[in-house]
Amino acid sequence: MTGERPLVIAADETVLDEILRVAAVAGCELDRAPDLTAASTHWARAPLVVLDEDAARMPPTLPQRGGILLVCKGSPGPSTWEHAFRVGVERVISLPDEETKLAGAFADVVETPAEQPGLVLGVVGGRGGGGASVFASALAMVADRGPGGALLVDCDPLGGGLDVLLSLEKAPGTRWPEVNLSGRASVSLLASSLPRLRHRGGSLPVLACAPEGEGPNAESLSAILSAGRRSGRTVVCDLPRTLGEVAEEAVLRADLVLLVVPLEIRACLAAKQVLNRLTKLTARLGLVTCGRSSERVAHTAALLGPPVLASMPPERGLGKAVENGEFPAKPKGPLTTAAAKVLQLAHREAQAAAR
Repeated sequence: MTGERPLVIAADETVLDEILRVAAVAGCELDRAPDLTAASTHWARAPLVVLDEDAARMPPTLPQRGGILLVCKGSPGPSTWEHAFRVGVERVISLPDEETKLAGAFADVVETPAEQPGLVLGVVGGRGGGGASVFASALAMVADRGPGGALLVDCDPLGGGLDVLLSLEKAPGTRWPEVNLSGRASVSLLASSLPRLRHRGGSLPVLACAPEGEGPNAESLSAILSAGRRSGRTVVCDLPRTLGEVAEEAVLRADLVLLVVPLEIRACLAAKQVLNRLTKLTARLGLVTCGRSSERVAHTAALLGPPVLASMPPERGLGKAVENGEFPAKPKGPLTTAAAKVLQLAHREAQAAAR
């Protein structure tokens, strides 16, 4: 966020309350002034100026500048446009219908869009207990070492909770039942409220499902994915094998969806059923295989369709570490190596698509 805060000049208490509420949701602190004369101290330096109609009616006493919004109740009338033109307003925003536009303006101040958009990655298990949550966590940890950081999002309310897998179940912080976002959101503000997994590369924020209460909702997830992409952060979604509304939202928005498949005949057959549903939503699919296999199993996995992006041989002590609440993060182990390879491929594909 810039050093200066947006400036709000509003005499209408109802409009001012709405502006303050929207700014709070966006995590944006404001400077306030009752009129244009009192606003002179912050006028030139403020990254954004928000006026109500009473302020716009005042004779202009300050120099022309860009980045001025006029907020009005209901649809703007002819006089509103007249005052807006005279003051040099760039956009007129009508409340409540255009609240998301105001939230977006505040979000732009809080988090300047990154030069390189962030990635959205989905991870699904080919079968239950196939290691998808473990791989999603490792993938997020590797991504968190990058310049944009990462966010790990639990999208499976029946999965037992990612915070339990990562031994964060007793850590203070926000869980899904407490998250209610819409439109533009601040991913930095959200991340600051979440439990964090400490690792060698930093501190990964984790949005987990709670043992009780509602799981994730599609509107909030959509806001988080948009905010993460905009801020340059990689958002890794741990998805359920049964795709509901929330999981479908993640799949549709993802740059890449990874299906984690143990190299076993039954696991490959189960993965085929998951793929049948995934392919109806996206073609951006890849496989991550784990374990050792016979030639027959490897052939079966190859017939699934999507390319195999990484193969993980068994990692020594992985199962025991997970059971003991010690998340494995060996820097050169098969899990981390596969995650790094997949992340590199995902970045390469995203850059190619942007050209």
